[in-house]
Formats: sequence, structure tokens, C-alpha cells
Amino acid sequence: MQIESEARSLAPRLQGIAKTIRLTGWITFWVQLAFGVVSGLALLFASTGRRFAEKPNTGLGIGVFWAVCGIIILFVSLYWDFRYTRFGRKLANPNPTLHPSKADTMWSVRVGAILGLVGIFLTLLGAESTVGVFVAKSLSQPPGVAITEPNKIIRALDVFVMVANINGIAAHFVGTVASLWLLERVNPH
Repeated sequence: MQIESEARSLAPRLQGIAKTIRLTGWITFWVQLAFGVVSGLALLFASTGRRFAEKPNTGLGIGVFWAVCGIIILFVSLYWDFRYTRFGRKLANPNPTLHPSKADTMWSVRVGAILGLVGIFLTLLGAESTVGVFVAKSLSQPPGVAITEPNKIIRALDVFVMVANINGIAAHFVGTVASLWLLERVNPH
């Protein structure tokens, strides 16, 4: 008798957790996808524009590399966000034998947070290297002198690399915050 009453009292809480996980997964998925598309397009513009330049800027190659690494981690994070929606659906199932265990759910949320932190780290490396190139270019120009070498100025295509990295940081930040929020919501139950 007591077991049945505990199961009934657990059901609304479990349904609430399932709904929270599912909704958070969908919101995070779409927000990260939007940031990822902007980041990918900026990187695409920067990469194709560099091919048309007479002398491509070799210093920004490392920023492009880290941005691509961040986008690869973002794809994995998007899959993980979609996986959250599946976890929420399984938890909402009336058949308790189909529910994932609390340990599996917590592990999944922790992996999502780690993915976000790794993505932030990689795209921060890209942003920092790009800023370093920008600073070096701006310091290499003597004041008041006409620029005779176009590859020594900061071009719009160079800024696209920074835009890609900053949007990557924002995407991974959203994923990390969502995972940490889920960790806080799921852990006490």
C-alpha cells in the first residue's frame, strides 16, 4: 500500500522532470543550431574569401582551425541536445520499465556540460589567436603612413573568423548553461 502511494506521489514529479528535460533539450537544440549556422556561414565566407585574396593571411589559419574544431564539438552537442528530448520522452512514458535510470540521466547531463565546456575552450583558443593576429596587424602599421601592403591590414574577411569564434562561444555557452540547469533540476529528485 505504501509503495503504491509513493509511486503515485513520484509520478507528477517525474512527469515534471521529463517535461523539463524535453523542453530544455528542444530549446537548447534550436538556439545552438542558430548560433552554429551563423558561425558556419561566417567561417565559410572567411574561407572562400581567403581563396580569392592575392596573399591569404596565414596568421588567421589557426583561428579558422579552432573555429572548425568548435563547430565539430557543436555538432556533437546538438546530437546531445536531441538526446535530451529522447530522455524526456522516455521518462514521460507511463511504463516505468522503459524509464532511464537516474544515473543514466545524470551521466547524460554531465556529458552535455563537459561538451559545452570543451567547445567553449576550443573556440576561445580560436578567438584569442584571432585577436592576437588583429593586434599584431594593428601594431605593425606606422601611424600616418599609407598602407602599401594590403595583407597587413585587418580585412572584413578576417573579422568573419572572429565572428565564427564568438558565435561558437555563445552556442557552447547556451549548451553549458542548459546542462548545468538540468543538472540542478534533476539532481535533487
